[in-house]
Amino acid sequence: MPGTLVVVESPAKAKTIEKYLGADYAVRASFGHVRDLPKSQLGVDVEDGFEPVYEVPEDSKRHVADLKRALKGADHLVLATDYDREGEAIAYHVATLLGVRPDEAKRITFTEITRDAILESVRHPRAIDLKLVDAQEARRILDRLVGYRISPILWKKVRPGLSAGRVQSVAVRLIVEREREIRAFNPVEYWSIDVRLSPDGEDLPFVARLTEIPEGKLATAPDKKGILLGAETDATPHVERLGRAAYQVVDVQKKERKRSPAPPFTTSTLQQEAARKLGYSARKTMSTAQRLYEGVSLPGEGSVGLITYMRTDSVNIADSALREIAELVKTEYGASYALAEHRRYKTRSRNAQEAHEAVRPTSVLRSPERVAAALDHDQLRLYDLIWKRTVATQMAEARFDQVGVDIQAVDGDARYGLRATGQTLVFDGFIRVYTEGRDEGPDEDAESRLPELTADQLLRMLEVLPEQHFTQPPPRYSEASLVKTLEELGIGRPSTYASIIQTIQARGYVRLDQKRFIPEDVAEVVT
Repeated sequence: MPGTLVVVESPAKAKTIEKYLGADYAVRASFGHVRDLPKSQLGVDVEDGFEPVYEVPEDSKRHVADLKRALKGADHLVLATDYDREGEAIAYHVATLLGVRPDEAKRITFTEITRDAILESVRHPRAIDLKLVDAQEARRILDRLVGYRISPILWKKVRPGLSAGRVQSVAVRLIVEREREIRAFNPVEYWSIDVRLSPDGEDLPFVARLTEIPEGKLATAPDKKGILLGAETDATPHVERLGRAAYQVVDVQKKERKRSPAPPFTTSTLQQEAARKLGYSARKTMSTAQRLYEGVSLPGEGSVGLITYMRTDSVNIADSALREIAELVKTEYGASYALAEHRRYKTRSRNAQEAHEAVRPTSVLRSPERVAAALDHDQLRLYDLIWKRTVATQMAEARFDQVGVDIQAVDGDARYGLRATGQTLVFDGFIRVYTEGRDEGPDEDAESRLPELTADQLLRMLEVLPEQHFTQPPPRYSEASLVKTLEELGIGRPSTYASIIQTIQARGYVRLDQKRFIPEDVAEVVT
């Protein structure tokens, strides 16, 4: 009979961990939270220090009974719930229900489900972090007070079935306020003028942008400094003069631009990038990552966790993993792509709390091609994204040659300034494996070649290209940009964004149209 009962949160994880620990251990699942505030009442004594009143939910009673029976046949209890605030609270409540003093219970944590990580954690148990438990309890109470006090008002004044929440109400407001900005937006007209040129006597066309007119420097947009060509009548006289002008190179500047890879994934950036590149919802990303973390069966290895814990603010990578990545880069891509020393990143999230690792493969030697047969389509695409992003972090910078050319156009006494820019990729570096997606804006890495030009060189005008523009309203939020904004504002935790986004859609506050959030009328009413 096993001497130690180990409690984890999910049954899938239990099977993998039990295999690593052997016959002396029995690993059972709590199936998530085992105690919570009651559904039918506030459950918080606001008159007595906001003391919570917990109960065992109906669907958890069977799991608690199973854990009690398992503990009767064991000599020791080890709590191995997830390595975060919620996991710490679950460990506390499991210990309490099983009659073990929380301050005496043994707690182990790990950021990856591999044999080495599990055995190492068992060798170094610790006590439950009661401060972390208090932090989780405070957030849970605050969530309950906000939702329980405000939701009934919405039912009475607006529509039954609506809900309010500490994070979801802010998310709805952000979407509504963005829609109001769009409706209130008045487009402003402005014009740009490009000129197609070629070195005199050659057929090597390129485009230069008008930057200065005889009256002064031009504004690149209505909100920028300078003279604005606000209508066609403003642009036409200059178009005519540029059609008659003589063109000459004034100056040529050349410099090298380097670009470093993006940091390894956190929960938030994984959700954003999976939305951009794979079209996954936050919920789909997190559920797929959960399966990769808990373990899949690989030929010759059995059940193994493929990625580290996916609820994290950290961009740190363990030294052992850094060494493995460096060796893979050198072997697979060559010494020119390898780094002289490991690249390390600093966590920028102002709300960062958990001291985890970044989301990364537990071993980069398990390439996407190697594990493809064991994964379904969605799992493989997400694993491929995580693997490539992680490997790219330890590859050489990409290098570009940038060229800037200043050009003068003269028509009688009128002098104009133009600017042409070009960029070529000299060494792809990490771009060979991975480039980060973008929500909006031009591609900074796009190549645009210019012919070889020198100062004082004469140019031939081929065509003057005036173009009308209008300023654009701010874009509606996508899942990626909403997650990014919530994190930047310090609203909620990235690990909860998936459920928040699902809730505001399920309650009928917003809908997704062409991957952009549009508020429904009810959202306008409650905001």
